[in-house]
Formats: sequence, structure tokens, C-alpha cells
Amino acid sequence: MAQRQGPCLFLPIVGSLVRKLMSKRISRVSFYLLPLGLAAVFIYICDSFVSKVAVLIPFRNRHEHLPIFFLHLIPMLQKQRLEFAFYVIEQTGTQPFNRAMLFNVGFKEAMKDSVWDCVIFHDVDHLPENDRNYYGCGEMPRHFAAKLDKYMYILPYKEFFGGVSGLTVEQFRKINGFPNAFWGWGGEDDDLWNRVHYAGYNVTRPEGDLGKYKSIPHHHRGEVQFLGRYKLLRYSKERQYIDGLNNLVYTPKILVDRLYTNISVNLMPELAPIEDY
Repeated sequence: MAQRQGPCLFLPIVGSLVRKLMSKRISRVSFYLLPLGLAAVFIYICDSFVSKVAVLIPFRNRHEHLPIFFLHLIPMLQKQRLEFAFYVIEQTGTQPFNRAMLFNVGFKEAMKDSVWDCVIFHDVDHLPENDRNYYGCGEMPRHFAAKLDKYMYILPYKEFFGGVSGLTVEQFRKINGFPNAFWGWGGEDDDLWNRVHYAGYNVTRPEGDLGKYKSIPHHHRGEVQFLGRYKLLRYSKERQYIDGLNNLVYTPKILVDRLYTNISVNLMPELAPIEDY
């Protein structure tokens, strides 16, 4: 359990979140949150914390979503008495979007800053509808976004592990992180599900309606669907310990903002070479 000395602004959990989704500039978000002690030093607002959580957000060309995300998530995490920090991992360059590799980069960088109890892998366009959906980790990996509005609040399939998930540092290292070979959208979450189970874990989900999420409408904006994902998924077990945290090399550009740490990285396939399997 993380401990800090000092004043604590604590608001009791009230249940379902009702917020108007309106875009604001990041500077305005910072201005609104400063009176609550949530900007710059928001992880130090309590004299005691339940857990230390790093929230990783893969990112490219979604600048209008960030203010909505922060306005929604920061009050919720504060109510849950979590010591938390955000890491926005931004992909530059011209390669197809690689969500999984961005998560691996974010994990490696977050580990340099603190000793975290839990790491949340969070899409920027997913907003929890209930602030009692506790953003902490347990003995098993957690799938928080079990009921998405875009899927009519029904789990698309049993192995669905997308949107928002959480693992302890030990769990994520044991499974060797996400695969790096998924260029374009689709498939990396299914591979993560496989890795979790091959390592002897099960996935837990929130009960009832606690796992409801709203998705901010968006388009993939030229991001291509990864057509090679099915072949990679057939060889998940063979690839697990040769493609992940252990074969990734990168050079980040890091900027510490008032609300988050921005990690920019130009991803290319040669940054994660894979041996034959």
C-alpha cells in the first residue's frame, strides 16, 4: 500500500457517472482541475492511497479525445483513492498503428518512474460509465471494459480482452507483455488473452453493470486493418517469449505535461526483431 503525508481531498463514490461529452483544450482542463489539486501533483492529494496505478494510453491523431478522457478519468481515480499517473504513448512516423508495441513502450518507461501496483492499458476513446469500476489489479489479470455501448453492452465473444485491461507488473512481465508484430488494428488483444492463459492466469471482469463503457465516436482515419493477425494468432504460444518486452528496442522523446507524460516514438518493425519459430 502506497503512503503519503499531507491533506487529502476525498469525494465519496456516488455510483453511475453522468458527464456531458464536450471537447475542451488541455489547458482548460488543467485550469478546471487545478482547484481540486489534480493537475501537476494530483497523485499526492491524499495522505494514504489504496494502490499505485499507471494508466497507459496508446495514441495517434486523437487530440480532441484527450480532454474528454482526463475530465472523465481523473475525478473517478481520485474518488477511488488511487495514486495514479497517465502516460500517453504517441506513435509518430508513417508505419501502421501498433497499439500493442506502444503499450510495451509505455510499460518500460513507466517502470523507470516508480514502483507500480497496477498497470492499466486504456484506449483513449473508452469511458467508464460507473465510477465503482475499481481500477486496481488482483491475483488475476482484469478486463475492465466488459460491456461496451457499441456492442449493445454484450460481450462480443468469450475471449474478448479489448478496450481497457489491467495487470500487475509481475503478471505483465511473466507473459512478456504484448506482441509487437501486430501492425494495424485488430488481433493484439486476442493474442494477449492467449498469453495470459498460457502463463496460467484467468481473466476476471466486473460484475453486473460495473463494466459498462461508452465509446467516443471516431473513425480509424486511414489506419489499416491488420490482415495477418489470424496467422500470428495461430502461433501465439510459439511467439510468446520471443516477441514482447524482451525483444523491443526504441528511442523515445519524453515530455512531462501538467496532466500526463507524453512519450513519442517512431515505431518500425526492425525495432522488435523476431527469431524463427
